[in-house]
Amino acid sequence: MKIGIIVVFASVLSLGYVSLDVNQKIRDQNTTVSTKKIKKGSANVDDDEFITIVAVGDIMMGTNYPNESYLPPRDVKLMAPMIEYFKFGDIVFGNLEGTVLNAGGEVKSCSNPSTCYAFRQPEYFLDQLKEAGFNMLSVANNHVGDFGTTGRKNTIKALTDRGFCFAGQTTCPTGIMNVKGLKIGFTAYAPNNGCMSINDHELMVKTVKQLKSACDLVIVSFHGGAEGASATHVPKKTEIFLGENRGNVTEFARKAIDAGADVVLGHGPHVSRAIDYYKGKFISYSMGNFCTYGRFSLKGSAGIAPLFQLKLKKDGTFVEGKIISIAQLGEGGPVFDKNSAALKEIKQLTLSDFPDSKAVFDEEGNFSFK
Repeated sequence: MKIGIIVVFASVLSLGYVSLDVNQKIRDQNTTVSTKKIKKGSANVDDDEFITIVAVGDIMMGTNYPNESYLPPRDVKLMAPMIEYFKFGDIVFGNLEGTVLNAGGEVKSCSNPSTCYAFRQPEYFLDQLKEAGFNMLSVANNHVGDFGTTGRKNTIKALTDRGFCFAGQTTCPTGIMNVKGLKIGFTAYAPNNGCMSINDHELMVKTVKQLKSACDLVIVSFHGGAEGASATHVPKKTEIFLGENRGNVTEFARKAIDAGADVVLGHGPHVSRAIDYYKGKFISYSMGNFCTYGRFSLKGSAGIAPLFQLKLKKDGTFVEGKIISIAQLGEGGPVFDKNSAALKEIKQLTLSDFPDSKAVFDEEGNFSFK
């Protein structure tokens, strides 16, 4: 019997149905990623019986636009403090918030510069992510198109050249990687132009079902929901922010699981949101700002975030998880937060927004669902 596992990540994108041959795209994006043996100790992981996902939210490690003053010093590796937590993952996921391009591109026009930023990340950042242990990245978000077609194409080429599993643009809707003898599929969504649309549920369901038919495990990601300190709660309805339809993330996530997804990982609001447990599957509604340098507000709840370690059976059943709380100080970059602010925030939000999930947390960050 074929094992089936699906994980869904969504990113808020532009509206509209996108026609594609999903199976062909799956073949085109097939990527084999070597895995490290999981070390016992994180969420009581026992090597080969389970799949472990380490998942974080937005990553924008600095931009060379409008100039290089917005980059960290070249010898500073922002992910270094987190490597000890990444090493537990068979899959290490994050949302790549912005284009990857050393120079040039067609910078977007901004009607209101005070609320408009353009992110152009140099390619050596990808080498640092690879070195840290990342192997799966979402490119479905509102900044991947900041430098036009040139930026989009170079981002895809740079990720392909380095062997990442990635998805989220209409030109790369899905990706595949191999872990512990399982074929793992990935697709990602957002409400922005050029991305797989979080508002096109018909397309998402079709893609997830077709991806599952070709894979043992499928991961779906979304970049959706309103932004900021006032957007920590999940409203369970369509969210409009700055005039843009950023999706009904609860409906999206649950439809993804109904279609076969095993995990849904959300990002986009720049703050942490609740987690949920639906039909035996794990959902995170926002993982906040994980590693954002120089151009993001890191005040209050925007400066704390979770690092999730998720343990799944090989049939996709959620077993248990752990929240490692991080904080970003100064210009940004994650460090361990001994005050566990993200854990406390997510616990409170989960008990408020999704009490039926019957989530149970301990002081060390371990959690499960009754």
